[in-house]
Amino acid sequence: MSALGVETAGVGERGGPAPARPRRRVLALAGFALPILLAILWELAVKMGLANGRLMPPPSVVGATLWGLAASGELLTHTMATLWRVAAGFGLGAAAGTLLGAITGALPVARGILDPTLQALRAIPSIAWVPLFILWFGIFEASKVALIAVGVFFPVYLGVAAAIQGIDRKIVEVGRVFRLGRLAMARRGLLPAILPAWITALRSGLGLGFMFVVAAEIMGASEGLGYLLVDGQQLGRPDTIIAAIISFAVLGKLADGLLVALTRPVLAWQDTARDKL
Repeated sequence: MSALGVETAGVGERGGPAPARPRRRVLALAGFALPILLAILWELAVKMGLANGRLMPPPSVVGATLWGLAASGELLTHTMATLWRVAAGFGLGAAAGTLLGAITGALPVARGILDPTLQALRAIPSIAWVPLFILWFGIFEASKVALIAVGVFFPVYLGVAAAIQGIDRKIVEVGRVFRLGRLAMARRGLLPAILPAWITALRSGLGLGFMFVVAAEIMGASEGLGYLLVDGQQLGRPDTIIAAIISFAVLGKLADGLLVALTRPVLAWQDTARDKL
């Protein structure tokens, strides 16, 4: 074995990925430090009279509100309604964005025909779609899901199209050297090349899905975390509003973590620096 091989083997044995995993767990737990610190400072500021506890209820009051909503089952009802809308809108938007992104990314003619129109539609503010969707679908679930799907569609479309257009030409050349057919080239060369960008686009789309569901539920809903926001505003209950905001944050983080966990196996082949840090 060469000196380089011996040195590399030594590094793999002594400093490989295994020791890095406990460190990553510690760093993940450390991510809770900032929210906890902010909550403590927030509570102290209200107790010391530095902040208006009526307009900005302390964490103890917000926590009690969350507990009451959870104990009554109201929080679960609103959460499930929001989750269903996000899941339906995300599924539709991600599927359409992936399909059209692949078409425009791979076919220059399709890109010339479709991309200018889609880019123009992307510039339209999300709220501008609300009156039209209400006219088309009413104030029922279809209009809410459609609005969320629009929000999810564009980051997925852009991510997939850009990933396909940015594929390294060497990958195609290597496939031709090995005489791979079109399907084999797509499966063994092109698909792995675009997967990381596609998953990143899905995560961006999911985040926008949670942003758009707020607008969707505010425009007319009888349940959902967005409805809880409006209810708190109409009743003059800032503790309810903040409780709904915190619920959105936790739900969005959990959904993103689930998406990352589900997609991690398809990226297991990557040998990234993260595995060594």
